[in-house]
Amino acid sequence: MEDANAKLSRSLDENARARTFLAQVLDRLPCGVVVGRSDGKIDLLNPEARRLLELELQSVLPSRSVSEILAEWASNSLPGTSYVEHQWMSNTSSETRTLAVSMTAMEATQDAEPETIWIVRDISDQKRSAAEREESRRAHALAEIAAVLAHEIRNPLGSMELFTNVLGEATRQMPEAHRWVVHLQSGLRSLGATVNNVLQFHGKPSDQLLPVRIDRALANTVEFLGPLAMAQGHTIHLENSIGEVTVAADVHGLQQVFLNLALNGFRAMARGGTLTIRLRWAIGSQQDVLQIEFHDEGRGIDACSMEKIFEPGFTTKAGSPGLGLSVCKKVVEQVGGSIRVESVLEQGSTFTIYLAASEEIGE
Repeated sequence: MEDANAKLSRSLDENARARTFLAQVLDRLPCGVVVGRSDGKIDLLNPEARRLLELELQSVLPSRSVSEILAEWASNSLPGTSYVEHQWMSNTSSETRTLAVSMTAMEATQDAEPETIWIVRDISDQKRSAAEREESRRAHALAEIAAVLAHEIRNPLGSMELFTNVLGEATRQMPEAHRWVVHLQSGLRSLGATVNNVLQFHGKPSDQLLPVRIDRALANTVEFLGPLAMAQGHTIHLENSIGEVTVAADVHGLQQVFLNLALNGFRAMARGGTLTIRLRWAIGSQQDVLQIEFHDEGRGIDACSMEKIFEPGFTTKAGSPGLGLSVCKKVVEQVGGSIRVESVLEQGSTFTIYLAASEEIGE
C-alpha cells in the first residue's frame, strides 16, 4: 500500500510538473493559442492571443466576445482549408493589422465535448514587406520600359529638331511660315526635355566630372529656349555679374537642370511674363560658390506643394510625369551642390542653385 501511495504521489508530482512546463511553454509561445468548444466556451487563451486580440490580462476568461471572433474567422476561412487571413483594426492605434489564423479540431472523448485549437499570428510586417517588394518590382519594370521608350524616341526626335532648325532658317523671310516652324520647334524641344528627364532620372550618374563653363551653358540654354519662349509669349533675361566661370560637373546634366527650371518658370507664368536668370557669387562665399537663380513672375507655389515639389512624380500639371524638379535635385546634389526654392503666391518663385566654382578652364 505504501509503495502504491508513493508511486501515485510521484505520478501526481510528475503530472503537476508537466502541467507547469506546458503552461510555461504556452505563455512564451510567439503565437496566440486559443482552445474552445463547439458551444462557444473558451477553455484557454495564452498571453500572446490576449495581446493580439487586445484583451485585458485578467483571470476570468472572456468567453462571448472571443467566441464571436472565432466564429467569424471560421465562417471566412478558405473553402476546403482551415486557414484565414483577417484584417484587424487596432483599438489602441489607427493601424490595421493582418492576423493569420489556423484551426484544427481535436478528437472528442467520452468525458468531454470536441474542442478546436486556434493558432493566431500577426503577419502585418510580412504583408507590408511583400507589398513593398512588389511595388519595387513594378517600379523597376516601369523604369526599364520608360528608359527603352525614351531611347527609341530620342533618336528620331533629334533628326526632327535638326530639320526644323533648317526650316527655321529657310523661312526667316516668310513670317507666316516661320511662325508655324517656331511653334513646331517649341513642341519638339518641350518633348525633348521630357524624354531627357526620363533618361536622366533612371540613368546612372556620370563617373567623371569635367570642367564646365557655367556662363556658356546658361547662354546656350537661353538660345535653345528662344523658339519656345517666343511661341508662348515669354521673355528670357540673363544677368551675368561674374563673366567666365567653371564648375566640375556633367555638362549634359546641368543643361537639363537649367532647361527644367526654365520650362517650370514658363508653365507658371501667364503670357507676357519674364524669366530672369542670374549668375553671381553667393553672399559670403569669397568667390568660391556660385549662385544661379531662376526667377519667374508666375502664380507662385502654395505651402502644401512646396513640401513635395522635389518628389518624383509630383506635379500640378495634368499629363506631366513630374520628373523635372526631382531630376534637378538629383543632378545638382550629384555634383556636390544644393538647390532651394522661395515663392510668394501671385508674385512668382525663385529657384536657386549653389555650386562650388572650379579653377580649371572649362569648355
